[in-house]
Amino acid sequence: MTSTPVFDARRFQQVRWAIYTILILAYMSVFFHRMAPAVVSAELMTAFHTTGAALGSLAAMYYYIYTVMQIPAGVLADTVGARTVATLGNLVAGIGSIIFGLAESLEMAMAGRFLVGLGVSVIFVGLMKSNTVWFRERIYGLISGVTLLLGNIGSILAAGPLAWLLGHVSWRVAFVGIGVFSLLLAVLSLLIVRNRPEEAGFPSLRAMEGKSAHAEREKHWLHDMRAVWSNLRVWPGFWFNFGMAGGLFAFAGLWGIPLLRDVHGLTRDEAAQYTTLTLLAMAVGTLLLGWISDRLGRRKPVMVASALSYLLVCAALLWLPWGPGVSGMLLFALLGLCGSGFVLSYACAKEVCAPALSGMAISVVNTGLFLGAAIMQPLFGWVLDQGWDGAIQQGVRLYSAAAYQGALWLMLGFAAVALTAALRITETQGRNISVRER
Repeated sequence: MTSTPVFDARRFQQVRWAIYTILILAYMSVFFHRMAPAVVSAELMTAFHTTGAALGSLAAMYYYIYTVMQIPAGVLADTVGARTVATLGNLVAGIGSIIFGLAESLEMAMAGRFLVGLGVSVIFVGLMKSNTVWFRERIYGLISGVTLLLGNIGSILAAGPLAWLLGHVSWRVAFVGIGVFSLLLAVLSLLIVRNRPEEAGFPSLRAMEGKSAHAEREKHWLHDMRAVWSNLRVWPGFWFNFGMAGGLFAFAGLWGIPLLRDVHGLTRDEAAQYTTLTLLAMAVGTLLLGWISDRLGRRKPVMVASALSYLLVCAALLWLPWGPGVSGMLLFALLGLCGSGFVLSYACAKEVCAPALSGMAISVVNTGLFLGAAIMQPLFGWVLDQGWDGAIQQGVRLYSAAAYQGALWLMLGFAAVALTAALRITETQGRNISVRER
């Protein structure tokens, strides 16, 4: 045991929350970019004369690069730290969003979307890595829930509020504006964010508790990455996110609004209220399930219950005779609430790997989320195109209820993958099981 160092607790709290605020604002922009295409889908189809599959590919460009970058993001978080990751990530995302807003061709829009995905791809893992060193382990499930709750405000802003904003400014102005905001965050990240308490003149969290420090990384990152990849306890979280969060994000982030518009005759603003409800319920659910898991000291039962209930809601969307109003709002809310269990996959990942490799472990399970969404978004659009009857309104393809029924089978299949994976999760009881307490 080591003695507990004396330090300025008030200043520590100020520094910790200043860093968290900057990183969470960046994370909110991640969610905004992820969900915004659903609201501007009609404008994008009109501006670039796209089919459903092409629109899905444009939206999924974000997910393609995000998926590929998750492993590098974990390596960067564990090597150069959150400060560099956040600074460069915000810089690239800001440039990409401005290019997207100014794009005159589908190719230029895809390039902008690519840069946005490249920039924001490192933000979440950097934030979660920062949380591991600035917040105590016993509240990690809760702080993860708070992080997802606040991050989801960005997705909520990309639904109803963005739909309202588009009644006053063009979609191009909106994306240029968020790009400028990201550039500002890059500057703040460079000036304020620090990788760990020691860099700001504080002792580590374990030192504050009178404990010896966890072992630092001693080997090349390739060796560490292989250690994470070969850890079979990490992979159920990958498939859990692939099936649940991947399907949920693809639906709420692109196809939910077109479904309500084409099948139920809602306007964009009306349809956006439903997806806003989904995202709001998901935000609340991540906080609630993170808190419940920490209180129970269990991860697996909460994840299994979440996956099972999410599967049942997907089945209800497919088979029940729901429509606009109470039934539709209830199902869309339950979809987000039940699908929020993915928040615990990050806690599980860091709790089955060495603490020094937590960024890499989190990046592996996060890859599953974005791989699932990257596959689901264009595949959903492709299924719709197969059932398209040729209907067009103001240059936008309209799809039938039967076409959407076929596509919703994809969501049900993805949900089944999540439930299977949840049953394979290793229970950690909220503690790191890869090391013994010293």
